[in-house]
Amino acid sequence: MLPLVAAALGFGALAWRTLHLRAVARAAKQSRTFGPDGIVVGGEGFALPRDGAPALLLLHGGGDTPQTLRYLGDSLHQRGFAVRAPLLPGHGRTLEDFRQVTADQLIGAVRAEFDELRARHTWAGVIGISMGGALAVQLAAEASTVRAVGLIAPYLAMPPHIATAAKWAWLWGPVKPLLRSDDGVSIRDPIEQDRNLAYGVFTASGLAALSRIVERAVAVLPRVTAPTIMIQSREDNRVTVADGERAFARLGSSDKRLEWMNGAAHVITVDYGRERVFELLGDWMEAHHAQSAR
Repeated sequence: MLPLVAAALGFGALAWRTLHLRAVARAAKQSRTFGPDGIVVGGEGFALPRDGAPALLLLHGGGDTPQTLRYLGDSLHQRGFAVRAPLLPGHGRTLEDFRQVTADQLIGAVRAEFDELRARHTWAGVIGISMGGALAVQLAAEASTVRAVGLIAPYLAMPPHIATAAKWAWLWGPVKPLLRSDDGVSIRDPIEQDRNLAYGVFTASGLAALSRIVERAVAVLPRVTAPTIMIQSREDNRVTVADGERAFARLGSSDKRLEWMNGAAHVITVDYGRERVFELLGDWMEAHHAQSAR
């Protein structure tokens, strides 16, 4: 009797998992249009070249796309920078792609993108939002050629329940492979919220990869010596004020600045007050490029 009950429960769990995956994947496809390359339309990486100019690598957040960085990229390009914002592995595609992503793939892609940018420009910096901020920290800690850093709401601390979920992802992943966030909306502006192309869920492997990226970034914060500006919203739904201040204090750079915003949620590059974010980053990068030139 017990073997039959166990088999029935196992079959039921497998059936629920399959139906759940199909339902979420179907909903994701209905709200997003895909191009022939399998990438969601509007979420592609972009490059804004400028020969002989200082260059900036822009890194998007976990589960998101470079769409959240387009306004910022345009602003920086208008100020004279060459800009590159790649679509990171496992992102902007299908949930199946997101289920395969690893932390090593993500940081490997970031290193390759920066090396390519650095080969074409004598001065190069990096700017990252959320998970992209954690990746920017790792890059800056290991590459002395990163001349300046911009951290936008960097994800450098996981809430305890999220950290626990990431730790045990290998266990719950086979049964419930997708996890929805329960910490509120990340974009308050309703127009920009509708335009966002994020998955809206995290896969077990995606969450595990994010956890490893955060752990590695926190460990190397004291090794970041490049001039660094960090911009954070006090109403951020994912990063608390205390966590932001703690991460900033650990930064090793002697030339660092923390700026607080109000009225926006986590993705402040497309939320209310984003123009101030662009101004702060543009001024910081211009000043340090000019200082380096002198």
